[in-house]
Amino acid sequence: MKQLSYLSGTTNIPLLGETIGANLRRTAERFPDTEALVCCAQNYRATYREFFEQTTEIALGLLAMGIQKGDRVGIWSPNRYEWVVFQYATARIGAILVNISPAYKSAELEYALNQSGTSILFLAKGFRKTSYPELLENVRARCPKLRVAMVLDNDWDVVRAAGRRVSPRLLEECEASLQFDDPINLQYTSGTTGFPKGATLSHHNVLNNGFFIGETLKLSEKDRVCIPVPFYHCFGMVLSNLACTTHGATIVTPGEEFDPLATLQAVETEKCTSLNGVPTMFIAELQHPEFEKFDLSSLRTGIMAGSPCPIEVMKEVQSKMNMREITICYGMTETSPVSTQSHVDDPLEKRVSTVGRIHPHVEIKLVDPDSGNIVPQGAPGELCTRGYSVMLGYWNNPEATAEAIDKARWMHSGDLATIDADGFVNIVGRLKDMIIRGGENVYPREIEEFLHTHPSVAEAQVIGIPSKKYGEEVMAWIKPKRNIPLTGKELEEYCKGKIATFKIPHHWKMVDEFPMTVTGKIQKYRMREISINELGLSIASATRTA
Repeated sequence: MKQLSYLSGTTNIPLLGETIGANLRRTAERFPDTEALVCCAQNYRATYREFFEQTTEIALGLLAMGIQKGDRVGIWSPNRYEWVVFQYATARIGAILVNISPAYKSAELEYALNQSGTSILFLAKGFRKTSYPELLENVRARCPKLRVAMVLDNDWDVVRAAGRRVSPRLLEECEASLQFDDPINLQYTSGTTGFPKGATLSHHNVLNNGFFIGETLKLSEKDRVCIPVPFYHCFGMVLSNLACTTHGATIVTPGEEFDPLATLQAVETEKCTSLNGVPTMFIAELQHPEFEKFDLSSLRTGIMAGSPCPIEVMKEVQSKMNMREITICYGMTETSPVSTQSHVDDPLEKRVSTVGRIHPHVEIKLVDPDSGNIVPQGAPGELCTRGYSVMLGYWNNPEATAEAIDKARWMHSGDLATIDADGFVNIVGRLKDMIIRGGENVYPREIEEFLHTHPSVAEAQVIGIPSKKYGEEVMAWIKPKRNIPLTGKELEEYCKGKIATFKIPHHWKMVDEFPMTVTGKIQKYRMREISINELGLSIASATRTA
């Protein structure tokens, strides 16, 4: 009988049965003088002893402000040291941290605040050319549950001072009441269907995922991990921050957002041993005109993830950046996020051409999308994940939760994969038409619904087309209303300031009709084929990825 496509992550290392705060306390006790966090752009440094004390100050400040276990507390900021302190401080009091993308505009911000029921929001002054306070002011009247908004640049010390007015015993009592299965994080993701949903993650979910990522990378207190990926995303918060703090390694962030030059400078100056990033980041670093000037000899390992990883880029990173032990991760926000990862000592060809092997304490099966039966080894099937990593559910959305997680607690990814005889997993396609642009999940329906609000649009269909830079780019096919002239430039201007920049279509095509089946179903795969041909993207579409 042929082997079935099922994997179980066996290990002798047990799961961590503790909260994030308890784990951080243990790390601070073991490595008090090791640097925990370095933020180059802010000239900030803190040892684990200092970092833990700072999380205590902010946790007490939040308690003094009336924040209780289970309250939703939003953070809307690019990468700053305050973000990381806030991540651990909220976990220590059992507040649920609501991660809000720095790229969000008014419609997305309003939706996230209301859907989550956020009562207090901490925000930066702004990001790029967007003033966060001004944008918030435009929607605040429509966010009835938001009672307090505090600007990090102005109010950080206010929160610290508030904490000094309450007894430390209050925090001790609060921490003692927490359970590791409590929810502590909401991450808004387009997921596999529909509009953004708040994936609800527990201490147990993200702490253990970060821990086993660190174990696979062989992190220790001697490692210094350069993190140019955004903290609001699982890549920053879990694969990076929690992988570090569970092992006593140092978090090094070059700046508020990714900049290839700042990243290369941080690696050299801080003697980083590990570097994380999506493929486009590594490409930008390799192609930077000053790349050859930097000493990257301290690098050993790191993670490339977030979107399909071109095999040739992986090989270049290994050879030119000294990252001999670089790994690829695969997962989704709803699974905390990593389900598979290549190992630092896997054969080179497997490390650059697959997404690795099953993670410890996790199960994977590949099923036939129609029958739900497990497919034979080597055959493509929908990848499903089960285990400690599967989210608690989508916040206040039981219908969407039931669609994504079946009765046996399998999380359905919507991705098509194969498993080889050695247990290595390869992603070969997607059942759904979700787009992954430079590590960001973009769901076409969300953009289509927005484009339909334009008075001249009769119908909008959004697809992903190949891009050598981003993996995929967003393209919109638009059917204008009868006899109304419409251009892509006009629609692009309409989108600006209303939806995140990465969701705005890069290519536009005005059409009278869409390719359809005889039953009237739109054929997006035909739209993609036509677009690839018309835009001359056949080479990009043929790029091999893991």
